Amino acid sequence: MPMSLTQLRTFVEVYRCRSLSEAARALGLTQPAVSQHVASLEAQLGRRLFERSVRGVAPTAVADDLAAGLGRSLDQAVAALAEARARSARLSGVVHIAAPADLMAEGIAPLLSPLIAAGLDLRLHVGGRDDLYGWLRDGQADLAVTASRPTDPRLDCQEVGGEMLLAVAAPGLAERAAVGAGPGALPHVAYDLDRPLVRAWLDANGLPPLSVLPVATAPDLRVLRALIRCGVGWSVLPDYLCRDDLAAGQMVELPAPVRRPRNAFFLVWPQAALRHPRLAFARQELLRILPGRFAA
Repeated sequence: MPMSLTQLRTFVEVYRCRSLSEAARALGLTQPAVSQHVASLEAQLGRRLFERSVRGVAPTAVADDLAAGLGRSLDQAVAALAEARARSARLSGVVHIAAPADLMAEGIAPLLSPLIAAGLDLRLHVGGRDDLYGWLRDGQADLAVTASRPTDPRLDCQEVGGEMLLAVAAPGLAERAAVGAGPGALPHVAYDLDRPLVRAWLDANGLPPLSVLPVATAPDLRVLRALIRCGVGWSVLPDYLCRDDLAAGQMVELPAPVRRPRNAFFLVWPQAALRHPRLAFARQELLRILPGRFAA
């Protein structure tokens, strides 16, 4: 019996998940069906692909070779078939899309009308990095936009643009920075006490860490933007969030001594998701429209 596309897809998912039950959930199959697909491949190859244990499965050298030969090309074939089916049929169903709150509100949600016009219902989710990757792995999100490249082999991604990080302040506070010792001597606001964006900007410009705590923190960059406008403190924001304020004179950019750092954005999806036509279509549409929004 020749190897089928379904059997090979099942093998790749088990290889990535290291678990028959997780692969079954990702593929929408029963665990006995997944076991049968793997057993059939092993019978055809005459070699064992996985060693079973109470913790899951461990690939053999034969499995490593097989996965290296077809993992990526098989994903592309499955996605191409799903996209072809999406073009030839009326789409329906729900697509779950996740992103950080400010990015979703100001960068992604305004672009999603083509998905709704195509017949899809959208469920939008907002959260931090760990939330996003957890939802993708658990099947609670189908697609996510993140500011980091995933390392989990069950997830795939493509860069869709990026953000330039700008140090900004209200005009009055910016004047104090210009005549004084720079932004380090002024009050600042931040996402949290770890201050990831502020640290990235300081590091990129060879400046020392701030020796004082932020006067205010908020886990939503839109809140920081409001605080900056009011002159509460300076901070670092992505360009897409402060572009209009800079043009209107409500904010002033504090010059970067060396460079403005850049963060890349990635559209991320579970490998197994692309077999569904609606998800393959949604991914393709987002890959088409997001780069125009985040061209930094």
